[in-house]
Amino acid sequence: MTYKKYKLSLLLRIALIFCLLIILAFSLLTLNFKTKVLTSTITIVPIILIIIFVLNNLLNFTIKRQKSIHDFFESVKYRDFSQWFNEDSGPEDIRELHKGFNVVNQTIKDINKDKEAQYLYLQKILELVDTGIIVYNTKSGDVLWVNDSFKQILNIPTIKNIQFVKKRNLKMYTDVFTTSHKQGNAISIDIENNKTKILISNSSFKVKDKAFKLIVLQNIENTLNQNQSEAWNKLLRVMTHEIMNSIAPISSLAETLQTKIQLSIEDPLENKMDINDLYLGIESIRNRSDGLMKFANTYRGLNKISNLNLRKASIHALFESIYNLLQPSLNNKNVALQLTPDNNELQIEMDTSLIEQVLINLILNAAEACKNVENAQIQLSAKKNIDGLTIIKISDNGMGIPKEILDKVFIPFFSTKKNGSGIGLSLCQQIMFLHKGRILINSIENSGTIIQLVFC
Repeated sequence: MTYKKYKLSLLLRIALIFCLLIILAFSLLTLNFKTKVLTSTITIVPIILIIIFVLNNLLNFTIKRQKSIHDFFESVKYRDFSQWFNEDSGPEDIRELHKGFNVVNQTIKDINKDKEAQYLYLQKILELVDTGIIVYNTKSGDVLWVNDSFKQILNIPTIKNIQFVKKRNLKMYTDVFTTSHKQGNAISIDIENNKTKILISNSSFKVKDKAFKLIVLQNIENTLNQNQSEAWNKLLRVMTHEIMNSIAPISSLAETLQTKIQLSIEDPLENKMDINDLYLGIESIRNRSDGLMKFANTYRGLNKISNLNLRKASIHALFESIYNLLQPSLNNKNVALQLTPDNNELQIEMDTSLIEQVLINLILNAAEACKNVENAQIQLSAKKNIDGLTIIKISDNGMGIPKEILDKVFIPFFSTKKNGSGIGLSLCQQIMFLHKGRILINSIENSGTIIQLVFC
């Protein structure tokens, strides 16, 4: 609307000048030379004066608006957005123009305020983080910005130019400021004669033809110590879990044998001791104890295939050993363990002690899942499939595994049990990987679980 009024005013002035020029031209063409003095005075001179007045008005009309525009652009050029243009007096189109300028100035001031607030907010955040950050001019070495964490990590009281670090500690200067760490590196630096491990990365960039370098570093000494401590704790949890899995059935079997011997001693006639049962029980205890000792000695090297003691082993003998070991403790839990090998002569090349450990883990997990189930049963079977792969299968009629967590059960230290360590299944999987096999699990909640150990 303002632009239309300005355009109309300008066109009216131009039209007026054009009409006056036509009148002036007509007057000159009809000039009577006999009376030219009088005619010039009465007609031509006033027209010329009016034309001069209108031209001056047009000039002032244009200059006023150009001056406002010039003043506005000058304020923009020098980034002076504090200037306020008069909105209360003058022609309407100029007042509207001034309103527009004032809106632009106020908008830019608001944007600057927001930027300042964001800058202060970001600066406060960077000051609070425990990551050291510094930005400096690569040519002059002048520090553009540095937070307190950077100074604390390097034990520097203040830094305005990186040459200060060069004079104070040349090796630190070289490691931190001159060495490239674009991919991020963990380095050790000397701080007051103590080695400190830091994670460092840097990046270069340009702003207005000036080159800058950004360095980010973090003290990881405490993190490494904490991770090491956590690793030891996890290792102890794993070892405790596996040792207890073996000791519990050994203790149960030993208690059963002790009870039988005690009854036989008290009343030999009524409670005859079967020497063969005693022999088998003691043999199971010895075998599992040997296996436990071997497991403890080889656990730290489970990631090395050379640690496996591979040999052809009978599945039937393996199942019998597991049965003799676990049957007493499973009886106490009212869980029946059934062995159904398809072929008594079936053999697998394996490390017997480790596979025993896997089966103990899986059977005890199955027994736990059957804790509140009537007629709880665990079946242990083995067969060769049509592809020639040997498969050991452990199935139960327990509570099963919820679908939403089925894909997480092999994640180390993931457990749904209140006192679970979350390493049993992950350790079983690792042992199967070492045997170049795999472990498959299929479970239906409230129906049971089937786990298959596939040997290639």
